[in-house]
Amino acid sequence: MRSVVTSATPTTAEPRRRGPGRAVGLLLAAHPAPSVAVTAVVTALATASGRGGAGTALIAAAVLTGQLSVGWSNDLIDADRDVAAARRDKPLATGVVSVRAVRIAAGCALAACVPLSLANGWQAGSAHLIGVMAAWGYNLGVKRTVWSWLPYAVAFGLLPAFVTLCLPGAPWPHWWASAGAALLGVGAHAANVLPDIGDDLAANIRGLPQRGGHRGARTLAAAALAAGSAVLVLGPAGPVGLPARAGLAVACALSLAVALWPAGRSRTCFLACLGLAALDVGLLLLRGARLA
Repeated sequence: MRSVVTSATPTTAEPRRRGPGRAVGLLLAAHPAPSVAVTAVVTALATASGRGGAGTALIAAAVLTGQLSVGWSNDLIDADRDVAAARRDKPLATGVVSVRAVRIAAGCALAACVPLSLANGWQAGSAHLIGVMAAWGYNLGVKRTVWSWLPYAVAFGLLPAFVTLCLPGAPWPHWWASAGAALLGVGAHAANVLPDIGDDLAANIRGLPQRGGHRGARTLAAAALAAGSAVLVLGPAGPVGLPARAGLAVACALSLAVALWPAGRSRTCFLACLGLAALDVGLLLLRGARLA
C-alpha cells in the first residue's frame, strides 16, 4: 500500500516506483548531508583532542542520532508547507514516506541520543542535549522570529564543550573555541537561507536573515564567518602560525567578496559562503588539540 502524507498530500504526487524507495526516502528526509558533516567535524575534534577510539565512537553516535532527529523533525514540521510549495525534493511532500514513518524515526533517534549523550558523562551529555533541544526549538518555530540565529549559536557553540567535557577532569573549552563555533553556526544559518529567501518570506518565515533580504543575509553570513575565523586565529594564546594567518587572510577576502557580491547571483554567493564555513571548520580543527 502506498504511503501518504495525510490528507494534505498532493493528489498529483508521482507513484512511488518513479521516486526513491521507502528506505532511501526516509534517509533523505533526515537531511543526511548536514547530519553527516556535523558528525564528521565533531568526530575529528574528538580525535584531535585526544579522546580514545571507543570514546570518539560514542561521541560520533550521540551526535549522529541527535542530528538525524533534528533533520527528521524539520521535514515533519514543514510537511504541509512543502506540500503547498510542491517540493519534489521532499519525500514527505511527494508521498514517498509517510508522516508516521518520519515521526517514528525522529522519536527513535531522539530517544537513542539521550543515553548515548549521557554515556559520555552527565556534564558532556547535558551540553550536547541542550544543543539538540536548541535545534528542535528552531524547527518548532524560532526560525520564524528575529531570534532565529540563537539556536544555531547555542547548538554550535556547545559542540566544543561536548568534546572537552568528555576528557579527564571534564574541562570546559577555552572561550575562543565556543565563540568561534557559535559564530560559525550563525554564519551557517544565514548562508543556508540564501537560496530560499523568496519562498521563506512567502511562507511567512521571517528569521533574522530573511528580514534583511539577500543583501542582509549574505552580509550577516560574511560578518559572522569572518568574525569566527578571527576569533579562532587570534583567540588562542601564543604565536599565530603561518597556516592560521593564511586562513584568516583568505577568510577576510572571501567575506568582503560575499558582502559586496552583485545582486542576482545568490547561488555563487551561497557557494562562497560554504567555502567560508569550510575554512572556519578547518581553523577549528587546526586548534583541536588546544580546545581546553
